[in-house]
Amino acid sequence: MITSTAQSLNTIFPSRMSKTVTPKPKIKITMGQVFKTIIWPRKNLLLVGLILIIISRVASLVIPWATKYLIDDVMAHKDLYMLKVVLIAIVVSIMIQSVTSYILTNILSVEAQHLISVLRVRVQKQILRLPVRFFDNTKSGALVSRIMTDVEGVRNLVGTGLLQLVGGTISAVICLVMLIKISLTLTLLVLIPMAIFGVISFKAFSYIRPVFRERGQINAEVTGRLTETLNGVRVIKGFNAEEQEIKTFEKGVEKLYLNVKKSLTSTSLLTSSATFLIGLATVGIMGLGGYQVINQTMTLGDLISFVLFLGFVTFPIVQMSNIGSQLTEAFAGLDRTEEIMNMAVEDDSTERTVKMNTIKGDIEFDQVGFSYDEGKEVLHHISFTAAAGSVTALVGTSGSGKSTIAGLVASFLNPTHGVISVDGQDLSKVSLTSYRSQLGVVLQDDFLFEGTIRENILFPRPQSTEAELQSAVKAAYVDQFTDRFEKGLDTVIGERGVKLSGGQRQRVAIARAILANPKVLILDEATSNLDTESESFIQDSLKNLLQGRTTFVIAHRLSTIRQADQILVIENGNIQERGQHEELIEKKGRYFELYTYQARI
Repeated sequence: MITSTAQSLNTIFPSRMSKTVTPKPKIKITMGQVFKTIIWPRKNLLLVGLILIIISRVASLVIPWATKYLIDDVMAHKDLYMLKVVLIAIVVSIMIQSVTSYILTNILSVEAQHLISVLRVRVQKQILRLPVRFFDNTKSGALVSRIMTDVEGVRNLVGTGLLQLVGGTISAVICLVMLIKISLTLTLLVLIPMAIFGVISFKAFSYIRPVFRERGQINAEVTGRLTETLNGVRVIKGFNAEEQEIKTFEKGVEKLYLNVKKSLTSTSLLTSSATFLIGLATVGIMGLGGYQVINQTMTLGDLISFVLFLGFVTFPIVQMSNIGSQLTEAFAGLDRTEEIMNMAVEDDSTERTVKMNTIKGDIEFDQVGFSYDEGKEVLHHISFTAAAGSVTALVGTSGSGKSTIAGLVASFLNPTHGVISVDGQDLSKVSLTSYRSQLGVVLQDDFLFEGTIRENILFPRPQSTEAELQSAVKAAYVDQFTDRFEKGLDTVIGERGVKLSGGQRQRVAIARAILANPKVLILDEATSNLDTESESFIQDSLKNLLQGRTTFVIAHRLSTIRQADQILVIENGNIQERGQHEELIEKKGRYFELYTYQARI
């Protein structure tokens, strides 16, 4: 059911394949798009809801209808039989309203929540398909807000909100006919303030929509900062920076408050206008109606019935200020969601058409250049070949371009110019799913998920056997510390593995890579957090891990890459030197300087 619902949303939220991840400015979802993609696919359900609302509204008209007979017939002529008829009619109408309201809420509210869940899944799926560079520039908390909050407003499109407005309007038209039948003069007196209110509402809602769009952005910023604060609480406490963070959060909350204040001011203007204009109409009705009753051109029952019917006409108008703001908020949320859905995904199936079922691992860089910002190139004409099964070490000072090269190998980044090929295939044309399924990455600050050690190691291959798991555990020497834990591999490690030491987290990450059994492996400072004893264990396990895999190693500890098949010395985005350890030592160039400097430390 979720799949079919998601397919119906393809028109309003199409997947974009453009070259940029920058959202299109000033995106505004139209009512036509919403009707076609959200309302029309649920036409049968909404039709049932509309019928139930009309039945409920018609049943509610029994009271103003019965009031006329109660006053003019029952009370005037002391007709007990008519009193019973009137009471029975009122009781039946109340029962109908109660039953239809219960059914309506259950049907439409459930469907609205289902739609929200579908949209959340769709937006999360789209966000995960965006390039890594997008995440480098966006706070994770802000993205959580985009996924969880922005889509919530659609409940007012599919839930009872929109249909209540439609049903209320239909019942208002019916009541308007009844008002004209009772008194054309009094009805015309009512229509003038209603027309004025309609003009005010149209202007107000066009003003409120951008306010709601801005609120979504502010809410994302505040949520993003709050998430960072909670994740970095040790740093905050370590530098006694609680007050600083409190002030930053206060500024964000104040900004959000001012936005809410602006929208409340607008909606309260609508409500106040409705109250004022309806009040004026009521005064006119009381004056003119009272005059007609005195002159006996209208009965008292007609006047009271007119006033009650008038309530059903004016109720949707008053309701409009509330439901109208809810619908405006829904459209604003859809606008922001559309911005996300308009961003280009990284695995463009129209361009990345080559699927590699099994790769050997021959990787070649041919005159590759890369820049994070236009005009500021960080890699210049990089060319080298990494044969299948070989180990390529990248060394150099911080900021020289080592991690950028590794990011290009992992396809996290795309070259500005030049070609990266895998087994002779241009990597920019290769399906990322088929390539990354054979890729393994171990980072310096590798991410562990909240859960158990077992779950984190099994992450790349959840269906692995216990024997395969234990093999990876032993190869990475994870059992060296898990055997001391009461629950062993089932020990819960907390958010980001906070209950483990840096070296323990690193070994879990290496075990995860071993279990993944990749053809291409990237080790970015994979032994940086290990003590000397642990590093010796890991070096032995890495020897087994590296066999038969094309491996790229980034290491500041040059002692860890002495056995590499080739060492590339990267400086200022260029390959300054290349060769094996002994060759580079004999050259007494930049590598020799780095190596001898570390040896003295």
